[in-house]
Amino acid sequence: MKKTILITGSTDGIGLETARRLAAEGHHLLLHGRNPAKLEETQETLSAISGSEEIETFRADFSRLAEVGELAEAITEKHERIDVLINNAGVLKTPNPIAENGLDMRFVVNTIAPWLLTRRLLPIIPDSGRIVNLSSAAQDRVDLAAMRGERKLDDMSAYSQSKLAITMWTRVLAKELGMNGPVVVAVNPGSLLASKMVKEGFGMAGKDLGIGADILRRAALSDEFMNASGQYFDNDAQRFADPHPDALDDERCAEVVREIESLVALL
Repeated sequence: MKKTILITGSTDGIGLETARRLAAEGHHLLLHGRNPAKLEETQETLSAISGSEEIETFRADFSRLAEVGELAEAITEKHERIDVLINNAGVLKTPNPIAENGLDMRFVVNTIAPWLLTRRLLPIIPDSGRIVNLSSAAQDRVDLAAMRGERKLDDMSAYSQSKLAITMWTRVLAKELGMNGPVVVAVNPGSLLASKMVKEGFGMAGKDLGIGADILRRAALSDEFMNASGQYFDNDAQRFADPHPDALDDERCAEVVREIESLVALL
């Protein structure tokens, strides 16, 4: 059955490879990126693969939360239903790690922006829908002061904390929605895959992107994730697994979500 699927950060890396596979299956894709030229090029490429005109593009810079809100508004104006949301957009190294709101770019793009987008799109995600959040094998305890922009972190610390934070809010949202709501799952797509992020961050080519694209497609569509809400899938181990212990601690998770909500409220 054809699904309407939104993929953030879909103009390169795992997001693009996932979009290629879903386009080949004929799904209605909503592509997000921040570069208009790359979005247009991706749309043309995927339209040729799918053989249809049902490839849409939406531009937004996830380091600017106001633009994330505008993205959600643009999507809800055009669509009454989104079957799958894949929160793939992410950043590790950047020339300027401080966003315009004074927060660390990694927390904004990897954690807070997907939370805001998801909350704004929930009214059009059906109970049978799925929300797939990109986590990572790199997960470190979240420093709330660093999330607030009060303490600076190095690249890897900021990245690994932001990825634990999205894993934590995955569990909170899944509990809120319950087993009858959309499935909300966190996925480590695989370590050191051949994305631009890995090349820039670690100076290596990386492994086949198809490893990550395959598990994201499965998380979005396959029956094995039908009852997986709130869980974490570790593609390095190729199974559901326990994330960092903080993601299993209800109070720690609640603290992180309260911090995210307070930052979003400043919009």
